[in-house]
Amino acid sequence: MERFTRLQRAMMLAGLAPLGVVGCVPAAQQPAPRLSAALPAPTYRVAVPVPPPPPPPPRALAPTALVTTINGLADAFGGRVGIAVKSIDDDWMVAKNGELALPQQSVSKLWVAMTTLDALDKGRISLDQSVTITRSDLTLFHQPIAALVKDGGYTTTVRDLLQRAMTRSDNTANDRLLKLVGGPASVNAFIADRNLGNIKFGPGERLLQAGTAGLQWKQDMAMGRAFEAARARLPRDVRRAAFDGYVANPPDGAGAAAIANALARLQRGDLLSPASTRWLISTMESSKTGRARLKAGTPAGWSLGHKTGTGQDFFGRTAGFNDIGILTAPNGKSYAIAVLIGDTSRPVPQRQELIQNVAAAVAANHR
Repeated sequence: MERFTRLQRAMMLAGLAPLGVVGCVPAAQQPAPRLSAALPAPTYRVAVPVPPPPPPPPRALAPTALVTTINGLADAFGGRVGIAVKSIDDDWMVAKNGELALPQQSVSKLWVAMTTLDALDKGRISLDQSVTITRSDLTLFHQPIAALVKDGGYTTTVRDLLQRAMTRSDNTANDRLLKLVGGPASVNAFIADRNLGNIKFGPGERLLQAGTAGLQWKQDMAMGRAFEAARARLPRDVRRAAFDGYVANPPDGAGAAAIANALARLQRGDLLSPASTRWLISTMESSKTGRARLKAGTPAGWSLGHKTGTGQDFFGRTAGFNDIGILTAPNGKSYAIAVLIGDTSRPVPQRQELIQNVAAAVAANHR
């Protein structure tokens, strides 16, 4: 027993458990086993290859021959000319000087008509609403409705005024609509609200034409040929300065590209209600003005809804000789066209020929 004790002591000093101790610890003194925390069930993620989205279809390109023709027509004509052709269906555009702000003249009646129809869409007016025109509403130049205005005035409807403005380019009819919808500020607000871009509406027919001539407007200029007489009395240098100032920075200036884009959006139904869109385009298709412009270059079987614009002359120069419209082929494809001649001394037949040739080129390159 003494030997065993010595042996145990020696083992303990050597760091070894005594023989009698190994495996002899009572169960009550053994440490409780540590329970490991439950592990979450393993998850497996399988990478499934996702194919990339298909590339967008290639954007249709304008016919090369049309691009060449439009550039050639503008270059050969010379002067301040802007031309734009927009495919309403295929969304391509051909433009030459398309961003150049040029005088619209009566082309701007289109924006008055749109503003009026927008007010109709919002329930503010109706086409059959009565409107009275008095002598204080008369303007100048082309105003056939003036012959109907007697001492008691002439009462008609919004529909009639729109038709006169858009199909006969009646200045007084247009300015009366302008007054009805809230003046130039309302038209410019419509243009801005629809994001039509490089398009301005001027101060109205009377102030626009008086400023172009170098005159201060007086209402008695609306009677007979009083405006022309007052203009003729001005010194030539006064008239030239006013004319040059208008051409350089027209308050009714617009780019041909912006007008073509606006016409395309009109046709697509982006600007007005479906009913107002149909009404306006059909009214433009019945236009009586500009038979020697886009209309003369439109082939048989095609339809054209358009609006012309013609400015004042100054010793052979004209500040604005224009035509814009929607040209539709027999198969239903449509093109928006804007041809703006901002300042030219070319004879009228040559101006008309330029505009005709643009329409003919569009038709010739139609597919």
